[in-house]
Formats: sequence, structure tokens, C-alpha cells
Amino acid sequence: MTTPNSFLVISALGKDRPGIVNALSKKILDDGCNIADSRMTVLGGEFAILLLVEGQWNTLAKLENALPELEQELDLTIITKRTEERTPSSNLLPYAVDVVAMDHPGIVNHLAEFFSQRSINIEDMMTSSYAAPHTGTPMFAVHMNVGIPSDLHIAGLRDEFMDYCDGLNLDAVLEPVKG
Repeated sequence: MTTPNSFLVISALGKDRPGIVNALSKKILDDGCNIADSRMTVLGGEFAILLLVEGQWNTLAKLENALPELEQELDLTIITKRTEERTPSSNLLPYAVDVVAMDHPGIVNHLAEFFSQRSINIEDMMTSSYAAPHTGTPMFAVHMNVGIPSDLHIAGLRDEFMDYCDGLNLDAVLEPVKG
């Protein structure tokens, strides 16, 4: 009988440079663990990493004990937290939300408020700023995945969301996540 794996979330932040992912992933592998899920990006001049690492409880403990030295060696700020495997919810429908607008403060907060008031969980979100082609107008884009409770009327929610976004001058799409 095999023991179920344990899970550890690792968050690391440091000055962007080549080799960070290599060093972290090598340490995780060398300590007998595996990266189950990850998000990595450059924000400003900083490299941000979120990792879900899985392994036996003792291999995760070994990794946790080795991270302070790696933190110093790589000049990173590393935070860890034990977690459990996510239990999929059968009553949530996965939907994608895409919003584009002229950049102005409060877009993320308005979207978060809309979904929060309806008990809709934002499961993943990415934002970016860019200059519009030809005009150079500052633009802001949001992509998120949300879990919509299956008892909500989707067509009504979509209409309500589109009206809400129109009132804020946001171009938006709400559609099922495709395979």
C-alpha cells in the first residue's frame, strides 16, 4: 500500500535573471519531490514563482529544510505552506472571462466585486498593460477563470455581467472553458 503524497506551496520572489527555475527545479527533483503545478512570471524587474510541489511527507520535510540555504544562495525571498490536494467541486462550471479596456484604476476591483457578490470564485487571473496599436492609448487586459455554481442561470448571469461591464466601459466576454 502506498502512502498518499503530501503537498507544499512554494512562493519565491527575486531579481529576474537566468537560472532561477533551473536551480529550484533541480533542488525539488534532487530531494525526491515533483512539481505538480506552477505559475512563473516577470513583474517589473522581479521574477515571481508559485509552485505546488508534491512528495512523501519526509521528502517535503527535507526540501523545506533545504530552502533557507537555497534562498540565500539564489538571493530569493521564499515562503512555503503545507496544503492538501484540491478537491474538485462537481457543482462548479468552469468559465473564462476576458476583459479589455482603456487603462484606469479599479478594473480588477470592480470585476472581483461583481463575482464575489455572487459567490463566484476567481480561480486564476492574469492581467497586463499595453499600448494600443496605432494610437498608443494605454490599455489593460484581464483574463480569468472562474467557477460558476451550477445552480446559477448562466444566460442571466452573462447578461448581468455584460451590462455591468458596459456601464464601466469594459469590453468583456464570458464563455465556457474549452477543453
